[in-house]
Order: sequence, then C-alpha cells, then structure tokens
Amino acid sequence: MDNETTARQNFKSGYNCAQSVFLTYAHKYGFNKETALKLSSSFGGGMGRLREVCGAISAMFMIAGLESGYIENNNDEIKAEHYTRIQNLANEFKKKHGTIICRELLGADADDNPIPSKRTEQYYKERPCEEFIAEACKIIDEFVIKNGG
Repeated sequence: MDNETTARQNFKSGYNCAQSVFLTYAHKYGFNKETALKLSSSFGGGMGRLREVCGAISAMFMIAGLESGYIENNNDEIKAEHYTRIQNLANEFKKKHGTIICRELLGADADDNPIPSKRTEQYYKERPCEEFIAEACKIIDEFVIKNGG
C-alpha cells in the first residue's frame, strides 16, 4: 500500500491530520506507533485546533527534519539550508492549495474551541483534509527521493 493510501486510512480511522501523516512514516525513523501518535497529536486541527498551520504540513516538516534536519547549534548556514528546504516544501503545497493555514484550507474562522468535531459520515464528506493529507505524503515522498532516502 502506498503512503498516500495509508495516511488516508489513518485519517478515516480517527487520527488527526498530523498523526495520519506522521504515523505513515514513523517506522522508517524507528518510532513505534504509540510514540509517533503522541509526538504528532498536538498538531491536529492546525495545532491544537487553533486552525493555524495544517497538521499534515506540520507532520511533513517533522519528517523533513528527521530526513535531513540539522543538529549543530551555531551554524547559520546549515540552518538556512534546512529552512530553505522547509519553505520549498510549504511552497509545493501552496502551489496546489494556496495556503498551509488550516482555517484557510477549510474556509473556516479561527476557532479556539478545543472540542474536536465528531467523526461522522458527514464530517468526512465535508472535510477536504483527506486530500491535504495525501498531498503532504506526495510532497514528502518526492522530497525523500530527491534526498536519497
């Protein structure tokens, strides 16, 4: 099964957007399921349902960090190289969807209500999140290929 399909299935099973993407790749980086889900849990709903950066994008950035992040604390050149990669990933997503901001992707207002929406058939019909999750996987797969992973 490809990563896009796996991530879609993760979402349909009830995981948030960030968890759906991150869990798909977690095994590659040595994370067990529980750790992967806990680590990515805070990024759903655009970071704790604040409707900021889309959780699928946050997970994409975490994977990029695992793939080619930096560890040196005082090397601005290496930081800039990594931040350039992150901005390029964001721009790839923006080319198709116009933004990486959850509320803009959903056409919703900012919402600091922490109560998640119930996962019903109607929820899945109305939410384009599954498409955003699949697109994030497509972009990260291309990124990993380009970086030799």
